[in-house]
Amino acid sequence: MLYRKMKKVSPELSILGFGCMRLPQKRNGEIDEEMATGMLRYAIDNGVNYVDTAYPYHNGASEPFVGRALAGGYRERVHLATKLPGWLIKSREDMDKYLDEQLARLRTDVIDFYLLHGLMQPFWENLLALGVTDFLDGAIKDGRIRYAGFSFHDNTSLFKEIVRSYDWTFAQIQYNFMDEHYQAGTEGLKYAAKKGLGIVVMEPIRGGLLAKDLPRISEIWQKAKVQHPPAGWALRWVWNHPEVTVVLSGMSTPEQVCQNVAMAKNGLPDSLTKTELSLFKKVKKEFEKRILIPCTGCRYCTPCPHGVSIPECFEYFNRGHMYDDEEQTRQIYTMFLGGFFDGIPNYASLCQECGECEEKCPQSLPVRENLKDVVKYFGK
Repeated sequence: MLYRKMKKVSPELSILGFGCMRLPQKRNGEIDEEMATGMLRYAIDNGVNYVDTAYPYHNGASEPFVGRALAGGYRERVHLATKLPGWLIKSREDMDKYLDEQLARLRTDVIDFYLLHGLMQPFWENLLALGVTDFLDGAIKDGRIRYAGFSFHDNTSLFKEIVRSYDWTFAQIQYNFMDEHYQAGTEGLKYAAKKGLGIVVMEPIRGGLLAKDLPRISEIWQKAKVQHPPAGWALRWVWNHPEVTVVLSGMSTPEQVCQNVAMAKNGLPDSLTKTELSLFKKVKKEFEKRILIPCTGCRYCTPCPHGVSIPECFEYFNRGHMYDDEEQTRQIYTMFLGGFFDGIPNYASLCQECGECEEKCPQSLPVRENLKDVVKYFGK
């Protein structure tokens, strides 16, 4: 296992982190605790020392599972990360309530890396107004957490604003070779690193989509001198960035754990050759050929008077076709546009065909017909 350091953190962190959002499940949807415990402990025994969970993962079952799985001396061998569920916070007192509950669920006295979860504009504004920076200062001072950070799901401008707003130790962003300019993106990555923040990367394999063995994609990877599985290439691309400290992988099978632990031996920064980097560009172009709705995400069509998140509807529709993964993309579409965080749905099926969006679209897209395609694909 290779290790890297964050500027403001003493211990070295494994470049592979164990994400506990996609643990193996039984048929009834519960975590397969025996298998998941074996996977987590195998990873730790083979050098992984960063374990990431969150309050809502597995419908609230992930944190208690991690607390049990880290018994028997494993807790002392890892740096534990979890997150404050900002969308549930209605008062300053709520912050302490949830943190104390998480400490109990995780069976620990201290959380090493504590994040504000999934920051977007409304969540950040609410937390800031309620005094979240004072809360973080207090929790560090009284020893309940060691380092403060945030995970992020919004635009680069807001990301920079948040980076400047507090003395953060680290930030967690979505980053992979298909998402170089998505959300915080490369610009945010370099900005945060320049400000001294450590970087933890989530979705390096896009929830497993980049691990799929798709025919034309596989043909490109086979041209490399050294052969890796598609997931391995995706991980190596992120590890190639020296600004990145830890790359999280939400592993669901023992085979994935073994494969990723083995790949971590190759995760040196700036280690990809020019030929290998050219393969990533070819793979990306092949994926992009699968885009059916050429929306540029300019957002001229927003706000929709009927509440449809038009660019996001098109993004998820294209994503499902790009990666040939309708089921998983539907789950993401349902979560992010179904009001999971704020209770306000933004589905394509809310379209009333007023046509206001088409008048504003600089690409002259048939937005109303495209939204009907989204509804057919994902359902109402």
